[in-house]
Amino acid sequence: MRAHVWVMPKQSVLDPQGKTIQHTLASLGFAAVKDVRQGKFFVLDLGGVSRDEAAKQVERISRDVLANLVIEDFRFEIVE
Repeated sequence: MRAHVWVMPKQSVLDPQGKTIQHTLASLGFAAVKDVRQGKFFVLDLGGVSRDEAAKQVERISRDVLANLVIEDFRFEIVE
């Protein structure tokens, strides 16, 4: 079983890394990019669990370990 987890800054939180990337892209001629939000992407391999149990575990891992819920949101999908 494999899970993909995306962790992103909440929309209300300033993202200085995203801003830096956006300014760099503009200076390289990519002016059409008006905003960048930088986040984190995780691939978790879970062995020997059902799809429902994998979802429960990934939810808990994301909430307790991968994301800082004060400033970040997360989403995940079970892909195998």
